[in-house]
Amino acid sequence: MKRIRKDHEPPPAISRKGMRFHHIGIPTDEPKPGEKYLEEYKFYVSGFDTSEFGIEWMRFEKDSPISPIIQKIPHIAFEVEDLESAIIGRKLIGAISSPSKGVRTAMILENGAPVEFLEFEKSK
Repeated sequence: MKRIRKDHEPPPAISRKGMRFHHIGIPTDEPKPGEKYLEEYKFYVSGFDTSEFGIEWMRFEKDSPISPIIQKIPHIAFEVEDLESAIIGRKLIGAISSPSKGVRTAMILENGAPVEFLEFEKSK
């Protein structure tokens, strides 16, 4: 029987697996100040670098190759130590990617919503 989490407890991803909250990505149709264009993925991103709480806005072009579920439903992102271990037994949305130097990401489907895992290259 699965243990039911109490109101005051953090989710198991944090309390037991050591994942760290990174950001929440929210799709929008409205242009936002300071947008950056990610040509490979055909979408604009903004807010992450200035939001105290890790809010990231995402505005997609009609022909963006990003999965429709990511374009419609907000996602939460966690930093993980080992991306491959984090995705074991999970339903991937697309392939593992590297949207910027030193970072690898994977999106999974959890309880009907997208969740992003980020692995950052360790400094030497």
